[in-house]
Amino acid sequence: GQAILMLLEAFLHIRTMFGRRARREIVNQMYIAGIKSLGVITVVGMFTGMILALQTGLELRRFGLQSNIGTAVAVSMLREMGPFMTALIIAASVGSAIAAQMGTMMVAEEIAALEIMSINPVRFLVMPRLVALMVMMPLLTVYTNMVGVFGGAVVGATQLEVSFPAYFDNALLYAENKDLYVGLLKALVFGVVITIVACHQGFWARQGAVGVGQATRRTVIISFLCILVLGYIITRLFYSL
Repeated sequence: GQAILMLLEAFLHIRTMFGRRARREIVNQMYIAGIKSLGVITVVGMFTGMILALQTGLELRRFGLQSNIGTAVAVSMLREMGPFMTALIIAASVGSAIAAQMGTMMVAEEIAALEIMSINPVRFLVMPRLVALMVMMPLLTVYTNMVGVFGGAVVGATQLEVSFPAYFDNALLYAENKDLYVGLLKALVFGVVITIVACHQGFWARQGAVGVGQATRRTVIISFLCILVLGYIITRLFYSL
């Protein structure tokens, strides 16, 4: 309940995002969440696509259908694996860092000092991070999708005798715009969840360094669980039988 109230309050303060100080903080958080995460996202996205292509291709080759791996990799990355893997990476890196930062500020009474100076902590700390992840998560997901599909093409060309033109023809033939839109919606929801969970856990950190460590651990665990559950729910809503 407290996390939901924090989320609603942060949404109310989004109207202040165009102020100079807020805009500068949002850009800084976008740089931290986006640019600094590109390295690990590139590696994870590439090998996710390669694993999907290899495992799918080995089974399809038994029936002489290995040329269809482009479809399997593209649809899997767009619908599920792209936003899912991106969210896990951001939750483990950015989410934990946010929780640690908020927790440290809480135990050091810096957040209390902001309140004494009549500065709303949600507007000053939570809103810029929420906006930054709402913008960067879909962009990072698109990048993960592209890298994953390319990784699948490399495996297809080098191990399954599927040429690049045949691979991409199949990928573009059966992948639909709906798959992309649903994946981007998941990424947006995951970004909101990661930010609110991290900030809420950080704001409720107690007992010094021990409390900060516990808040960071809880952030990663809760974020992972929410990503799994919400990913299933969104897929069920848009792809109901």
